[in-house]
Amino acid sequence: MTTTSTPEATEPEPTPVTESEPSPGATTASPGRRFGLAAATALVMGNIIGGGIFTLPAAVAPYGTVSLLAFVVLSVAAVLLALLFGKLARRSPVTGGLYVYPRDAFGPFAGFLSAWSYWTMCWVSIAALAVGVVGYVDVLIPLGDSKAVLALVALAALWLPAAANFAGTRYVGAVQIVSTVLKFVPLLLVATVGLFFIDLDNYGPFNASGESAPGALAAAAALLLYSFLGVESAAVSAGEVKDPERNVGRASVLGTLASALVYILGTVAVFGLVPHEELVESGAPFADAVDSMAGGSWGGTVIALVAVASIVGCLNGWVLLSAQMPYAAARDGLFPKQFARVGKGGVPGFGVLATAVLGTLLIVVNYADDPDTAFRVLVLITTFTGCVPYLLSAAAQLYWLARGSRERVRPAGLVRDLIVAALSFAFSFWLIAGAGYAAVYQGALFLFAGIPVYVWLRGRQEGAEGASGTEDTADAA
Repeated sequence: MTTTSTPEATEPEPTPVTESEPSPGATTASPGRRFGLAAATALVMGNIIGGGIFTLPAAVAPYGTVSLLAFVVLSVAAVLLALLFGKLARRSPVTGGLYVYPRDAFGPFAGFLSAWSYWTMCWVSIAALAVGVVGYVDVLIPLGDSKAVLALVALAALWLPAAANFAGTRYVGAVQIVSTVLKFVPLLLVATVGLFFIDLDNYGPFNASGESAPGALAAAAALLLYSFLGVESAAVSAGEVKDPERNVGRASVLGTLASALVYILGTVAVFGLVPHEELVESGAPFADAVDSMAGGSWGGTVIALVAVASIVGCLNGWVLLSAQMPYAAARDGLFPKQFARVGKGGVPGFGVLATAVLGTLLIVVNYADDPDTAFRVLVLITTFTGCVPYLLSAAAQLYWLARGSRERVRPAGLVRDLIVAALSFAFSFWLIAGAGYAAVYQGALFLFAGIPVYVWLRGRQEGAEGASGTEDTADAA
């Protein structure tokens, strides 16, 4: 087992980890890295800004304008996570970052739990996003009440990005940039031009929930947790990023800051454009905001087009991430070996296929049953399963910082990195607590369901190694 270096923050002149010196069992990229800084930043933004931004203002409106404060708190915490992943990527600039970091620090079982939890979050989220497209398509083309038609639209939204991933990561990056521009520019225009049309009387009370201010803040934040999942996108796909030691951290911070800007300004504008009592009941808050700015009813059509582009682009990035995490684990024998197979386009094709098939099953279940029951519970689990890898990655960074040689520590750098890692750990813990008892309980069941998979794969791996060692000994004798 190769010995990893001490943390970058504790070295007087840090030497980034290169592809020729990966961390133990690390998975490096294919020979040609395909994502530059722009594409990596677009990947982060595209995965953070999905369909949620188009409904979030109405979802948090019942709590009052305290929701704006919740957005600010979450934005700061997300930037801290982005800084954390940038630091960890300098140590291990390889595909599957959130799996690699806990594995290097705490061993294969921690790495497996992180990979399994993140993979679960990915394919459940992908199914939810695909279903989210249906409502916006219905605005453009009335779909009627047929569950079969609605399911087909959702399945098309899932399989089109999957097809783009089968074509190769070069096409994934191109689609990600185009889709990010398509959604980011219109949203930013609404978030900025809309500020000139704000009516302060529309904001309503600061705390409309009837709870204490801290309680309302926590409740609003719990609804907003899902909106920032994706900050880790560049770290997970680091093996596909050019100069990942520098660009993963930059892309993570830039993408998170840009997304936070859109979230905060957009919500401020919508709160000020739509009267509070109407916003609480709104099914399309951004469309209502555009109608308030310009008059007429064309806002719904424009926002629906932007929403479809946004969600499809988000699906494009999430499908890639859902394949990259098990790919890295499979290279270490901690996921079935089929996940480690890479096609001509540089994409783990089996991982993409597995994600698409599992997402398809969830979509079918959603439309065969009541959409407000089992499927909604699965969606809530994504908050818990997404935060487990965050928590383990922050713990890994704290471990590396604590392990650093005292005589090589740079005090300023150490304090900075300790603060970032500690606050990231606390933020992840807060997110898990904010997910609610039901989500934590059922998310833990999903997490523990992976343990038999680990036991089986690990046992077979060690059994094969033991048999090989016995044969070597017999040959030597």
